Amino acid sequence: MNGWLALSPLFVFLAVYVAGSIVAHDFYKVPVAAAFIIASAYAFLITRSVDKTDDKIALFSEGAGNRNVLMMIWIFVLAGAFAATAKDIGAIDATVNATLHVLPGNLLFAGLFLASCFISMAIGTSVGTIVALVPIASGLAAETGTGLPMMTAIIVGGAFFGDNLSFISDTTVAATKSQGCSMKDKFRVNLWIAAPAAILVAALYVVLGLSVEASPAARPVEWLGLLPYLLVIGLALSGMNVVTVLAIGIGVNGVIGWSTGAYDFVGWMSSIGGGIGSMGELIIVSLLAGGLLELIRYNGGLQFIIDGLSRHIAGRRMASLSIAALVSLVNFCTANNTIAIITVGPLAKDISQRYRLDPRKTASILDTFSCLVQGILPYGAQMLMASGLAGISALSIMARLYYPFVLGIVAFLSIVFRFPRKYS
Repeated sequence: MNGWLALSPLFVFLAVYVAGSIVAHDFYKVPVAAAFIIASAYAFLITRSVDKTDDKIALFSEGAGNRNVLMMIWIFVLAGAFAATAKDIGAIDATVNATLHVLPGNLLFAGLFLASCFISMAIGTSVGTIVALVPIASGLAAETGTGLPMMTAIIVGGAFFGDNLSFISDTTVAATKSQGCSMKDKFRVNLWIAAPAAILVAALYVVLGLSVEASPAARPVEWLGLLPYLLVIGLALSGMNVVTVLAIGIGVNGVIGWSTGAYDFVGWMSSIGGGIGSMGELIIVSLLAGGLLELIRYNGGLQFIIDGLSRHIAGRRMASLSIAALVSLVNFCTANNTIAIITVGPLAKDISQRYRLDPRKTASILDTFSCLVQGILPYGAQMLMASGLAGISALSIMARLYYPFVLGIVAFLSIVFRFPRKYS
């Protein structure tokens, strides 16, 4: 199949979702799931190498049932249950009140961004950071009168800072293993790129936060309500799997709820059910995206991208830019930065050796560009999770998402001007 034709279902999805929203003058009116249904139906029609409809459905289902897709769904399920049970025991209100007591209003934006950066770097997962902090950001937005999309975007941006730099992030592991370099060396290269981007964005948040007036909450802080989020962050910092962390958090929320009278056992179960139900659309979108992307892969869309970009390389800068473009486009098609790195890694190593690139810089390019693309995908796990927890459109978050774009500019300049020099 022609490569552009193989990729066309993705363009159909974007056209339906983005163009439909623009025509409607409202990014809430076009459901992501509906756009994926239309794109998937189109993908079925162009997949002519598979004759039987049953076989096409089986192929689509194979992608929807991919272990990475299912793991994402289990996290969605538990995150919904944790968020709902924490809210019902007053954890969000308690955390919001405590934050307003600690942070001056004009430093609220910058403070949340830096907290998100630190936590995500420590726990090595952008999804875990979003689960822990987006509900708090939602409460702060309501309390201070600031826009919910803006507050959510601050958390998402900080979450990708840490995911890109963390020693325990799966993207770091994949990038360093594929290029045969150490994590600490890749960290040193990355720091020269991610740190300036984070400083610029933090400074922007300081300026934007000057107009925020948030006085400390008049009611006293219920310190017990802080426990669920502190526990989730603490367990994640210890290196525990995010699924286990969320399961423990749900149980602790139940104990706190029973002891304070917030709800009984039946109320706890109802809260869990409601939280899981609130993730229904995200789960459906994840399944549809997994199936659609498998059809694109089967029809040769990913191989078309890889072959096309690796064919026109001349010089070290072009080699580095080609690796960045490869991992970005594959990430765009798979909506999974780890899978994108694993897919492109062997080819990137071949290009790196052929053009005598520093493997530490190549590993940094793979991780950085995959993370920045993942951060701006409306159908990526992180954006779906953030929009689902906040109850807003993914595109409304993207319109206020600064860090991934600034990171992309700095990363591009690091290739063009070859810095840091030691690794270029």
